[in-house]
Amino acid sequence: MPQQSTALVTNEISDDGKPEVPDDCYAQDLAGKDASDIEEEAAGKHASKSIQFVSSINNNEPIVTRRELWSYYLYYNGDNGVGPLGYSMTLFQSLANAAGYDPVKGPGSSCDAADASGQCVVPWGVGGGGTKAVSSVVLVANGVSFSVMTMIFTTIGSAADYGTFGRWLLFVITCTCWAAQFASMSLTDPSRWGVAMALYMIGFISYGATLVFYAAAFPRLARNTAHARELREKLDAGTIALEEYEREESMEKNRISNISTTHSNIGYVVILCLNLSVLIPLANNPKVDNYTLVLTNGYWVLIGIWWFIFQQPRPGPPVPKGEHYFTIGWKQIWQAMKQYRKLPYTFIYLFAFFLLADGLNTTGTLVSICQNEKFSFSFLQNTYLGLAQAITSTSSTLGFWYIQRYWKISTKRMFVVTNAVTILIPLWGMIGIWTEAIGFHNAWEFWFYNIVFGLFQAPYYAFSQTMMAELTPPGFDNMFFGLFGLSNRASSMIGPNVIQAIIDNTGNNWMGFPFLFALCTCASLVIWFGVDVTKGRRDAVAWAQGAGRSKVDED
Repeated sequence: MPQQSTALVTNEISDDGKPEVPDDCYAQDLAGKDASDIEEEAAGKHASKSIQFVSSINNNEPIVTRRELWSYYLYYNGDNGVGPLGYSMTLFQSLANAAGYDPVKGPGSSCDAADASGQCVVPWGVGGGGTKAVSSVVLVANGVSFSVMTMIFTTIGSAADYGTFGRWLLFVITCTCWAAQFASMSLTDPSRWGVAMALYMIGFISYGATLVFYAAAFPRLARNTAHARELREKLDAGTIALEEYEREESMEKNRISNISTTHSNIGYVVILCLNLSVLIPLANNPKVDNYTLVLTNGYWVLIGIWWFIFQQPRPGPPVPKGEHYFTIGWKQIWQAMKQYRKLPYTFIYLFAFFLLADGLNTTGTLVSICQNEKFSFSFLQNTYLGLAQAITSTSSTLGFWYIQRYWKISTKRMFVVTNAVTILIPLWGMIGIWTEAIGFHNAWEFWFYNIVFGLFQAPYYAFSQTMMAELTPPGFDNMFFGLFGLSNRASSMIGPNVIQAIIDNTGNNWMGFPFLFALCTCASLVIWFGVDVTKGRRDAVAWAQGAGRSKVDED
């Protein structure tokens, strides 16, 4: 790799986020020194009292190859959530329901009896002296899982920007998720519902983490495609205007984001169709659900492993001297949070998305609970419903991308359209409080929900990710995508805990929808009227240029 002359400027960042020029500010010609020498010298100078923001951008990173990009898409094709997000939850809820009893009729009764009250509880608490509704237990599992995700994203999210830690981190959490899914073969008896809960949580936590650290790789890929490099060269040469460069670079990010999301949905369709080859002929086999989970996971292993083989090395800088992978994340996030005045739109988006993701994720969980109860925890029925969602998701992601590309519509405007439907889903469920004519009480409504969710919420994931990429300072992808993961996944430790308390107090699943409707509405309004992506993108670039070699004094 050729050596380049690099000007290193160390800037103080004050508490108000404004740069100050210290007395020992220096600019040196560092030709002849490699990156590790530069970082060790800078880190050693201030290791006793400070940490550094160090950009992970390297102008000499390899250009993305076709094989590498396809392996990236295929990983997401397998990491489609059917196993850890869908089947595992259904199996866990089914075993808990079979192990529980109707609180109206007392211990020993069946929750599935013809004259059952519709409520179902399992022993809960130290010694099993108390009880808890099965729906609440599922929500508690989700809430605890999201709390663990919070610890993961805050502790090691930023550390993934250093060295090859991010690459190995994704590999380890992926293998953890695979192991939890294969272990589901042991879940064959209602008495093992506690084990099912543990495996569901392990799989759900690791699955959520894979999404975040997989997504964090995409801005770096987008910066290093042949087209992106060509755009940057034209900008440097002055042959295109800044506005045109920003628009075309945004489209390149949207291209990769939408294609990867499309592949996730294609994988969703493919694995559900494959699962029918097990679910239909083995319908009377008591272990058919377990076999289906293993097949689903095996598909992900088969096509997901290639990303770890073909991913080209794009290591970040070494961890500053005196710091550690498990502590630098907290320090950098704290220092980054103090820069909110210089990155206002980035942090407004993170805050609003924190609420929006909490509302949407918890709404999805609550609808799934109602759906599982309606169809008696049938893997086969859920597979048919999943196919309806998967097919519409694939077509809508491609359709939204075509519309955006053809009319050159901004990412935010496309995202706003999906937000409107995000609000309508809990509103529909809320109507079910007062009537059983609609409001997720009938089989047709769950078909309608899965189709609508596929049409509008699949593009939601693509555009929300692209919005974050546009508001992220270049070179600090894992740090800010760690915060995004905190907003997207870990935020939902709030919603499930609130909803499970409501269900425990009312005995009615539908009473949770009003809170979720209010949450989604407030969050969407903040994004619609409070986030300027164009200004936010320029703020992020300016911050990265100023902080890429910054020393930040610890308070």
